[in-house]
Amino acid sequence: MTSVKEQEAIRKLMVFLQEWDSAHKVARSRILDNFIKSNNGKTEPELELEFSQGASLFLARLTAWLRMTYMYSTCLNKLLKSIGIFLSAASGRRYITEFLEIGGVLILLEILGLNHLKEEDKRESVKLLQLIADAGRKYKELICEGYGVRSLAEFLATSSSAEAQEDAQALMDSLGHGNPKYQNQVYKGLVAVLPCASPRAQQLALQTLRVMQDALGEAPSALVEPVLGVLGSPHLEVQYE
Repeated sequence: MTSVKEQEAIRKLMVFLQEWDSAHKVARSRILDNFIKSNNGKTEPELELEFSQGASLFLARLTAWLRMTYMYSTCLNKLLKSIGIFLSAASGRRYITEFLEIGGVLILLEILGLNHLKEEDKRESVKLLQLIADAGRKYKELICEGYGVRSLAEFLATSSSAEAQEDAQALMDSLGHGNPKYQNQVYKGLVAVLPCASPRAQQLALQTLRVMQDALGEAPSALVEPVLGVLGSPHLEVQYE
C-alpha cells in the first residue's frame, strides 16, 4: 500500500498533468517558464522526486507537443529548453531513449532547415543534438544516419550568429571523433563549408579539419581545391587556419 504522503504526491502530479493537457498556448508557456526556473540542472533522481516517479509522463507530453508544433514556432525555444533539462539530467540516459523513440533527432535536424524559424531556436536544437551525441557512439551514428552532417554543415555555413556557428562546429567536431563509421562523412561535410560566404564559418571548418587531419593522416585530394579557394580570402584569420 502507498502511504498518505505518496498518495498526495501522485494526486499533485495528476493535477499538474491535467492542467497541462487542458491548457492553451499562453498557459503552457507559463508552465514551461516555471518548469525551467525550478528544474534547470536537476539530476534524474531529482526530477523523478519532483514528479513522483512520473517525470516521463511530462516528457512525453513535451515531445508530443514538439512533434505537433515545431513547424509553427509555438513556444519552441521554451519547449526545447524544457526537453533539454531531461536530456542533460545526470543518470538520465532513459530520457534520451524516450526522446529518440518519438523521432526526436529527425525533428531537431528538420528545425535546422526551416528558414522561417528563429536562429535562437535552431541553436537550442543544436544544443540538444550535442547532448544526444555526448551519450556515445551509437547516438552519434543515429544523428549521422538522419543526414545530420549535411544539416549541420548547411547551418554552419548560413548562420548569422557567431555563437550558433560555434555550437555547430562543436557538434561537428564531436561527430568526427569516436565515430569511425561516419568520420569521412563529417570530413566531407566540413570541406563543403569552405566555399561559403561566411569567413567565420570557413575559419571554424578549417580549425576542425586540421584537428581531424592529424587523426586521418594524408589529406584527401578532394580537400585541395577548396583549400586553394580560401587561400585567396581577404580575411587573415581564414588564411591563418
